[in-house]
Amino acid sequence: MMELYLQLIHERLDTITRSFKDGPVKEAVRYSLLAPGKRMRPILFLLVLEAYHFPYEKYVDIACAIEMIHTYSLIHDDLPGMDDDDLRRGRPTCHKQFNEATAILAGDTLLNEACLVILNSALSQHLKLKMCQLLYTYSGIQGMIYGQQQDLYFENQRPSLEQLQDLHEHKTGCLIKAPFVMAGEIVGESQLSIWEQIGYKLGLAFQIQDDILDVIGQQDVLGKTIGSDENHHKATYVSLMGLDLARDHVNTYFAEIKDLLNQLTIDSSKIEQYLNLLIKREK
Repeated sequence: MMELYLQLIHERLDTITRSFKDGPVKEAVRYSLLAPGKRMRPILFLLVLEAYHFPYEKYVDIACAIEMIHTYSLIHDDLPGMDDDDLRRGRPTCHKQFNEATAILAGDTLLNEACLVILNSALSQHLKLKMCQLLYTYSGIQGMIYGQQQDLYFENQRPSLEQLQDLHEHKTGCLIKAPFVMAGEIVGESQLSIWEQIGYKLGLAFQIQDDILDVIGQQDVLGKTIGSDENHHKATYVSLMGLDLARDHVNTYFAEIKDLLNQLTIDSSKIEQYLNLLIKREK
């Protein structure tokens, strides 16, 4: 089933970006956006819709907008002024493959075009505006951008566990929370707070797992540089609590997510199956 989601998302992203004006920025956008990746956020969005027996195929453009925002954030996160990374998704980062100016413009393009993809979709005017409001709130200064700010601030400092959780709740968690809440709005779910909690816990679990893989993972499997957190003097869950306790936190969060899913009147079997893949991931 995940392969079907991946194919739907990839083909639509390909179609959307083919219409962009030709030039190095378009090439950089397509290089980064169409690179092999998990597509975790748009897949979560479609999985929630399917759990409510909604025709998820009608909402692929919204899933694509989520992925476009995520990819823009990766392009900018990899820049020399941020994390200065050389490898992403198993290939040279956008600024390494092209140049820094083109990478900035590619990220800017995705940031802008994601909004247009939503506004040009077949949703009602109310839902179009709601999708834009949620996506840009979670990815803006109240969400992901604030988290990136804090990530840079603590680069050469040792945050407390509470400060680290706040950092990652925003930098990683907000854009993982977004697809749950956006899908919940579309289906008219009255218990959106449960989806918010699920997104919050999954965001932290995913980041802790990322920290673990940055220590024990294999670069050729992960598709990005191993040990980059240590190289940038960043505090992580592993450096603060050790590998064993970090793993325990991941397992606890996933158990709590499953308990929250059981509070909703949905068919959560495919969501739980996907969560099991995430907890066992090696990349």
